[in-house]
Amino acid sequence: MQASAARSAVGSFNLTRKRVFDLILVCPILLIAAPLMLAAALAIWLFDGGPILFRQVRLGMGSRPFELLKFRTMRQASDAAHREYTARWIAQGRPFNSVANRGGGLYKMTHDPRVTRLGGILRRFSIDELPQLINVLRGDMSLIGPRPAIPYEVQLYKEWHLRRLDALPGLTGLWQVSGRNRLSFDEMVRLDIDYIDHWSLARDLAILVRTPRAVLQGDGR
Repeated sequence: MQASAARSAVGSFNLTRKRVFDLILVCPILLIAAPLMLAAALAIWLFDGGPILFRQVRLGMGSRPFELLKFRTMRQASDAAHREYTARWIAQGRPFNSVANRGGGLYKMTHDPRVTRLGGILRRFSIDELPQLINVLRGDMSLIGPRPAIPYEVQLYKEWHLRRLDALPGLTGLWQVSGRNRLSFDEMVRLDIDYIDHWSLARDLAILVRTPRAVLQGDGR
């Protein structure tokens, strides 16, 4: 599937400006984060064993596939539960943290039983996302943008949802700092489209500044 580039404010010249902005910031951020990333990798190796990194194919700008990197936080890598959860989140129009399961109760992926004890800590503070700084350095992602899409998720998109693929996916974004756990999928996409249509370097910087607070408050999960 290909997204439409209509009305996107992050194309052509602005995309180059955004890339320069990313490169200026990602290198010092990587240097600052390196000790924490090394500690996380060592903890995973000591307490949970290998592999240290979780690799997953995601779709970037224009539906281009790339390999997303995360610290491994699960005992097993099965997509079945997440596929069902994602399908229900997209279809039901309910907040991310209150998607009903087949039994009528609440199924929260943040309480996924596959997540290790250490993995829960890494996820709580979004430390598991730090390897995506390498994705930003590679040019697969931006520091700020829509959440990276999973191929099986995109297969469920309505046509207007595809607009969120008009920009590079981000390590953080407007959704993450707007209370992501309390938003429905359609609300998330509307935020993504608003970001894409009204992009500016100042807005990217504002979102980046707001991200640590969102993570500490738990909105980043």
